[in-house]
Amino acid sequence: MSSLYDGNLLLPIEHVFRDPVHDYIHIQHQIILDLINSSEFQRLRRIKQLGTSSLTFHGAEHTRFTHSLGVYEITRRICDTFERNYATQTPGDGGWDDNERLVALCAALLHDIGHGPYSHTFEHIFKTDHEEITVSIITSPETEVYQILSKVSEDFPEKVASIIQKTYPNPQVVQLISSQIDADRMDYLLRDAYHTGVNYGTFDLTRILRVIRPYKDGIYFQMSGMHAVEDYIVSRYQMYMQVYFHPVSRGMEVILDHLLKRAKKMYVDPAIQFKDQLNLLGPFFEKKFTLKDYLKLDDGVLATYFTLWKEEKDPILSDLATRFLDRHPFKSVKFSSKTDMDLIEDLKAIIREAGYDTDYYTAINNSYDLPYDFYRPNQNTNRTQIELVRQDGTLVELSKASEIVSSIAGKVRGDERFYVPKEFLKPDASNEITLFEHLYDEFNRYIKNGAIIDPNKLVEDSPK
Repeated sequence: MSSLYDGNLLLPIEHVFRDPVHDYIHIQHQIILDLINSSEFQRLRRIKQLGTSSLTFHGAEHTRFTHSLGVYEITRRICDTFERNYATQTPGDGGWDDNERLVALCAALLHDIGHGPYSHTFEHIFKTDHEEITVSIITSPETEVYQILSKVSEDFPEKVASIIQKTYPNPQVVQLISSQIDADRMDYLLRDAYHTGVNYGTFDLTRILRVIRPYKDGIYFQMSGMHAVEDYIVSRYQMYMQVYFHPVSRGMEVILDHLLKRAKKMYVDPAIQFKDQLNLLGPFFEKKFTLKDYLKLDDGVLATYFTLWKEEKDPILSDLATRFLDRHPFKSVKFSSKTDMDLIEDLKAIIREAGYDTDYYTAINNSYDLPYDFYRPNQNTNRTQIELVRQDGTLVELSKASEIVSSIAGKVRGDERFYVPKEFLKPDASNEITLFEHLYDEFNRYIKNGAIIDPNKLVEDSPK
């Protein structure tokens, strides 16, 4: 297959995107600009980066599009540093081969192109996998992305996809895009912190890009930059605990999950005339969607359906759609996995007494993350550990050199919460007798006796 243009063809004049995190994002290659202008990539403008988190942090309206550009830009800067200071001199010396630049930049730009609307909740309901769909978009001849990539060479789409799949033969390229300190994580921490208005995710990107080095087995960092890497690890930990695992965002995810689950159940019920309104979601409910079906979906499509569902006759679907669109999150109490699950069943019984279907009005939500891990020979899968290089050229794993990282390495952090409608955790503000008053008292008596949560912490989760 002959190339229609050289993949390394540079634009006559560099194209730039003004960015709130990186100042300018520099587009130098024609193929990168073409990929950005593709239909599949432009779709990312219509998918929020943080899903339901925008309902907790109102500034979090940024998209997968802006994040993907940011990952590209960080990768481009690293490639520049590697080529300028650590270019390979002889085969096998562990230096950077700048022939890898183009495939690295394309993989960085396209790494999230397979995300769907409210991606993680959507994946849970419809059993999709955004990484598999990313690979499909890159390698399917029916996409614009494939048509652009294949102009470089017939096997170029597969090369880009193999980086996403972590099978590309050059570990330097794979680790730039996917490791415990990669361009993806560095951008989303800085970008999410900026848009949520918190300081937890900020770290010294400039310093990290100064101390990153290529070597034969991947990338490592100078020992002098250890504190910048520590700061990055702690920032990531704080963002998960304070932003990504925020209980209100998770409460909205629970409603979204139950809303889609209810719609799915109604769709397959032959007694309900529901199918004509669901032509875009129908293939997913029927478990026979195509890539073309998937690419039609974005946050706006789902929001339109939710608006229509507010007027549906089914009271559960209508109520859940209203709760989601009008932001009435389920509230939660935190409990330990050691708690007798019989207690949870008792709480569900109270909710059923109030007339609620517990399949749609209760949920147990687990949110856990491993802030940093190291290599363990007995594990089936391992994260690429972060290596520091000493002055004598020997390598040391980060947690062996840093007491701060050692304190959180290999330790799963997060919590487990039981979600219920708000009225079960807070009495009516008017102090008038309500339908749920005796149920509220009984519910909270169970909570206190079961030691699920400190009663003093039964407060509003959400800032107003």
